[in-house]
Amino acid sequence: MGRFVLVPMAIAESNPGLALRYPRPSMRRAERAFKCSPFRLALLAAMRSHSVSIRQVCEPQGVRNGYARRPLSELRAENDLMWLIAVGLLRREVDGQGLTDSFRLTPLGRQICYNLEQQTPGQLRPTLADHFHNAWSRWLRRPSWFQG
Repeated sequence: MGRFVLVPMAIAESNPGLALRYPRPSMRRAERAFKCSPFRLALLAAMRSHSVSIRQVCEPQGVRNGYARRPLSELRAENDLMWLIAVGLLRREVDGQGLTDSFRLTPLGRQICYNLEQQTPGQLRPTLADHFHNAWSRWLRRPSWFQG
């Protein structure tokens, strides 16, 4: 039988070469989705160490926390966070009673956060083509009930 080596997350974060490998199209789609979202990189950085509640992201609180570019309604914030879940950046936090209103990064999200932190502010700004591609991807995604 083959041998498996478990690498602690802290070591994998400090050495991206040890992290999981994802297909390049998945990485580009996730990165584009975040760049086109109304959120700031500070949100991903915060989610790297702890879960963040929807209440910390929406309305003026999200702007004060440095998580959102502009005040967002709870519905808008939820929809945009759900898209980031769909592309694999985030996951819902779970407690003893089930799902909560908090979110955390996935392993893919940790890699994207690391990649984005290496970019300049100009590189973080999405292009018109990024917005178009992201909107097209959101509109065309298959419904979760579709198993075809």
